[in-house]
Amino acid sequence: MRHKNVMKSKPWAPWGIGLLAVAAAMPLLAQTATATNAAAASASLGAEGAASLPNSPTKAGADYRISPNDLMEFDVFGVPDMKRDVRVNASGQVSLPLIGQIQVAGLTAQAAEQLIAAKYEERYLRDPQVSLFIKEFTTQRVAIEGAVIRPGIYPVTGQLTLLRALALSGGFAPYADINQIVVYRNGAGGAREQFTYDLDKVRAGQAMDPDIRSDDVIVVQRNASRAALRDSLFGDILNTLNPFK
Repeated sequence: MRHKNVMKSKPWAPWGIGLLAVAAAMPLLAQTATATNAAAASASLGAEGAASLPNSPTKAGADYRISPNDLMEFDVFGVPDMKRDVRVNASGQVSLPLIGQIQVAGLTAQAAEQLIAAKYEERYLRDPQVSLFIKEFTTQRVAIEGAVIRPGIYPVTGQLTLLRALALSGGFAPYADINQIVVYRNGAGGAREQFTYDLDKVRAGQAMDPDIRSDDVIVVQRNASRAALRDSLFGDILNTLNPFK
């Protein structure tokens, strides 16, 4: 009732209300533009990231863990007849001369080398120098959900980092909290591990861009306070302009 009296007694009131609505909406427009720019930048990074994820990387990271279907070059120094390409089967094993099936899935290349060398040393070779070179990585899957443009499950070939993984989802949705990005991972013995990263620090080089592993779940939370402020401002504007109130 108070709004009707003001509008009748002051002809300029509608102009004032309109200016008030524009002023209140300006921070929201700026925020939306910022979010759009961030999404565009992330989408651009996504194209770059996809281009930099080759099907056959030249070298695996030291912490990469062997998975089924990986193709590896096996060699024993000084024994040329042993050199060959071996593929990890669905059970996570490789078949090697003399020692047969060896379980290697879940191990790093260095750990697998040590295991295989120990098997050969038991009966066949003295101080064998075993080397494994991972030639092809298995296709991995990561789940990305929360405040991103395209949440979902994404297949990824080769090594992957947090920045590249987020780029696959098309960038951030409005009001994403990029300072509290959570990565869930299945640890040793099936224990659930949780890691939190500040993407601003990663982009600024103040923190490392962490590796993402197969079956990781990345969750981008919404900034609750900013979303509540948006809802409150829009509610105030609608209430002010509502002629039936």
